[in-house]
Amino acid sequence: MLRRLGWLIGLSQRSRQTKTIDAEPYVARVKPVLMVDTVQEIAIYIHRFHNLDLFQQGWYQIKITMRWEDGDNNSCGIPSRVVQYEALDSTSNGSNGVWKIDDKDNSFLTQPFRIKYARQDVRLCMMVSFTMPLERYEGPATSAVILKFELLYSPLVEDISVTHSDASPAAVHEFRIPPKALSGVHSYCPVHFDTFHAVLIDVSVHISVMKSAAYKRPAILSCDASIGKNLASGNVQSSKKAFAQIASADKKLVSFVRALLGARDTLLEELKILSKAVGQTIDLSEFVSSMDNALLSDSASTGKSVEVEGSGQGKQQNNLEKLNGPFDSASDDLLHNFSKEHLSRTFHLLGTQLHYLWNIFLTFHRDNNTKILEYLHDIWTKDRRAEWSIWMVYSKVEMPHHFISGMEDISNHSSHKRGTSLLKLNDPAQVASTRAELHRRSIAQMRINNRAIQDMHIFGDPMRVPIVIIERVWNAPRRTFSDNSYMRHVDRIDSSLLNGHDDESGTKKHNNPQHSGREMKIVVFVHGFQGHHLDLRLIRNQWLLIDPKIEFLMSEANEDKTHGDFREMGQRLAQEVVSFFKRKKDKHARYGRLKNIKLSFVGHSIGNVIIRAAIADSLMDPYRKYLHTYLSLSGPHLGYLYSSNSLFNSGLWLLKKLKSTQVIHQLTLTDDPDLQNTFIYKLCKQKTLGSFKNIILLSSPQDGYVPYHSARIESCQPASFDNSKRGVAFLEMLNNCMDQIRGPTPETPHHQRVFMRCDVNFDTTSHGRNLNSFIGRAAHIEFLESDIFARFIMWSFQDLFR
Repeated sequence: MLRRLGWLIGLSQRSRQTKTIDAEPYVARVKPVLMVDTVQEIAIYIHRFHNLDLFQQGWYQIKITMRWEDGDNNSCGIPSRVVQYEALDSTSNGSNGVWKIDDKDNSFLTQPFRIKYARQDVRLCMMVSFTMPLERYEGPATSAVILKFELLYSPLVEDISVTHSDASPAAVHEFRIPPKALSGVHSYCPVHFDTFHAVLIDVSVHISVMKSAAYKRPAILSCDASIGKNLASGNVQSSKKAFAQIASADKKLVSFVRALLGARDTLLEELKILSKAVGQTIDLSEFVSSMDNALLSDSASTGKSVEVEGSGQGKQQNNLEKLNGPFDSASDDLLHNFSKEHLSRTFHLLGTQLHYLWNIFLTFHRDNNTKILEYLHDIWTKDRRAEWSIWMVYSKVEMPHHFISGMEDISNHSSHKRGTSLLKLNDPAQVASTRAELHRRSIAQMRINNRAIQDMHIFGDPMRVPIVIIERVWNAPRRTFSDNSYMRHVDRIDSSLLNGHDDESGTKKHNNPQHSGREMKIVVFVHGFQGHHLDLRLIRNQWLLIDPKIEFLMSEANEDKTHGDFREMGQRLAQEVVSFFKRKKDKHARYGRLKNIKLSFVGHSIGNVIIRAAIADSLMDPYRKYLHTYLSLSGPHLGYLYSSNSLFNSGLWLLKKLKSTQVIHQLTLTDDPDLQNTFIYKLCKQKTLGSFKNIILLSSPQDGYVPYHSARIESCQPASFDNSKRGVAFLEMLNNCMDQIRGPTPETPHHQRVFMRCDVNFDTTSHGRNLNSFIGRAAHIEFLESDIFARFIMWSFQDLFR
């Protein structure tokens, strides 16, 4: 009970024990020595628990522990302070019980809360601080800290008073706090757990180095006395050993002072930044003024003990003034000139200053926790693209402005203006795979050594993360049949559009001049062949994280009906979308007039063909003006005319012969003897893609289920060398699609359409050598079972998904 009360008021067990020791009398010639030591202070603020897609209702808890990365199980952080910012509403949150600290593993557990439905918020609003001992480090820590979050689950029971001691771990998410961040950092740190426990816990992490509050009595005589005794007795070896101990202690003391200096300056600077960001001024002028004079006044009280050999009082004062400024290498040199006594006083003075600043921060955070969290979230969002660029390769290509007809066009996507002529003659899918593999090997040689907190789902094994090659295709005028008609100085997509800014000042672009009014944003997710309406839930979850205000429709109109005619499937989807659209529009109309509507689509595999068939349906005529973003995951936009996967082609042949599946005939363009009368050929001529403002095509060279060129809407070698009617028909389909993408959007003719091709190269080694990998199905399904690639693309180009 006493220890628990100590935690609640912010005291550690060590600090309470040491006060008793300090009160004891010392024996002759043994003087009290204040133990010089530091601790790592890591505060975790838990704002809310947001349920995106938990499959089970029940009682949930969050368990937090932390440990040194290079230490044993005993080198863990100890919860030292818990502050509940708001009184929890047990009625709305369904909370039951209180938070607790487990002495066995030094863990902190939130109170249990009940999850009843999707997109449910539970406001926790609490700050828990951990202290990490730094006794084994002579100065700043050289090891990282592993911060571990566990999601505990227990089923619903009738007896609400039941304890939750039997809660079992459901998911784990770990973060690595690198040594560079331990000197001081304030960072947003979202916890997502895994694909089967899709939640978002809004967390921020606040770190500083602090002076330890512990005191210690030496077990032997003081070093000065022992040296004199050894010299008097002629014991030279013992005196040398004692001198070495002094030198080592001085070196350690300098390191501690250096660590506190750096932590003080970092915390002071961060306080200024945070106060400016949230618009709440913190008056630190008095503290800075006293900080500048503190060491000088201490120098006067210590007399000659702080005198530096060969320097006068003026030089000494100048040195101390430098020390009080921002910490740098010059300050480090000055520290070695101070006496041990003055270093000790400096250490404790800096420790006092740090405790004062840290308490100011904790008070300031409690008063402005929401604004601080929003500011840190914005910083985190901007930094994602730079952090994830390790696995992303960017390139720009010009969209062909003329009729795509021959060999010159087949490798436009893979040359990237840097490839050799030999690579251009190779299979584009193979070139893309080789390029991704070379980039993956380069990652193995990297030393990831930054200051940001690292998500171990990604940084835990960087070699297993998908490589994403992004092509930003620059737009061009509508094609002509002559290269001479090409206008060199056309308006192109500026990279700032893809970054979400229109100038260097960081002002965001808005495509619609009425953006200031109420918006209704609808996103429709369409599954593939023999799919389920929840197949695309991982992409949906990422979209919801980017824009929680979207209305989403997980299409069920064609579930168990993907064997028939694409026209019928498109009509069913159109009816479902129109019905959903009207229902949501009526709901939004109750709260005021709608000034802007955005309708986006996401499709997987043949779901993309169903989407285009639905848009071509006359029922969608009034709604095409609202089309915004189109995200295609491995969609066979050009059919299967030139599929190179012989095993998959054999399977298609069997389906056509045995089951007479209409959709397979349409995909292979065998539904009519005349290619120009086939469904896919006619679909390519209809205005479907041209109505979208943003088009993102995702493909994978490892996907054997959908032809690589068909997913990317581009030419291929067999078609370029095929002079038959089939080759001509294919090129006509391709050019009809590209004409739509190349042209302006009907509703906003001056708007430059964003067109991107994204190659996703998965790590398939985890699948092993099985039939799915052999026939290319593994990568095709990976689009549905992995969300890391979606995070990379969607968070790097957020404006396309808002």
